[in-house]
Amino acid sequence: MHSRLLALPLVAGAAALALTGCATSSASSDASDDGTVRVVASTNVYGSIVESIGGDHVQVTSILNDPSQDPHSFESSAKTQLAVSKADLLIENGGGYDDFMTTLAKSSNTTADTINVVELSGLDSGGSAEFNEHVFYSYPTMVKLVADVAKRLGELDSADEATFTENADALTTKLQDLESQTAAVEKTVDGEKVAYTEPVPGYLFDAMGLDNVTPPDFSEAIEEGDDVPPAALNDTIKLFSGGEAKLLAYNEQTSSPETEQVEKAAKDADVPVVGVTETLPKGEDYVSWQQANIDAVQAALTK
Repeated sequence: MHSRLLALPLVAGAAALALTGCATSSASSDASDDGTVRVVASTNVYGSIVESIGGDHVQVTSILNDPSQDPHSFESSAKTQLAVSKADLLIENGGGYDDFMTTLAKSSNTTADTINVVELSGLDSGGSAEFNEHVFYSYPTMVKLVADVAKRLGELDSADEATFTENADALTTKLQDLESQTAAVEKTVDGEKVAYTEPVPGYLFDAMGLDNVTPPDFSEAIEEGDDVPPAALNDTIKLFSGGEAKLLAYNEQTSSPETEQVEKAAKDADVPVVGVTETLPKGEDYVSWQQANIDAVQAALTK
């Protein structure tokens, strides 16, 4: 299942040529001249993780970092492409979520390594079922990412390798605590029926043992930006009017008349609506963001 993140108009004309020209000389497999490792992440979710590990020894550019921005529409700029051309390490979600990263990397001729988080996760089995690419809600995947980032930062800046390892260990402990919390929730609400406008929190729901009953034709149409089949819309609304779903997770960064109708149906039926996002809210890091998500879901289910 592919989020539409992202039409990427290429930087045109002289600006593109200038950026391409500088990319060859500036891209490097080593840390920059000032000693910091330059990392470009597709979203601030991954940027936050790198910052937690690298601290002052990394310079992180997160391409999508505005919580009010619909992450499914993105336009590149000369500044963005320049950052990619100078990067020592790139981090992309993968799975069709942020294909603009591939486009940027190719157009800048960077030699930087890329971490593809979907590939790292091992969650995409390549089966016939639609794959949920929102792997940043999978805590085991984030544990894998932390280890990989620490390893690569250590290779790029061997002088600070011990710091990266120490910070990665501390972050891993926090992520494992999030896993423990979801396991505890599963023991109390296992099998509870829930719904979402898009499968953004799907891995969190799975970890909590929740049963997603959203009609696939509804969530897939919303995710792809397509028209929702009337029958799918009606079936989704009935989840709340009929009392089947006990919670609605609503993607706050993507809305449409259909999602607003579903949200209204949930509220009219006194079903809790929990807002979820695909990028970090202002002032949050990855752990605090996910802690808030766990707390919100748990509170809604025990309402």
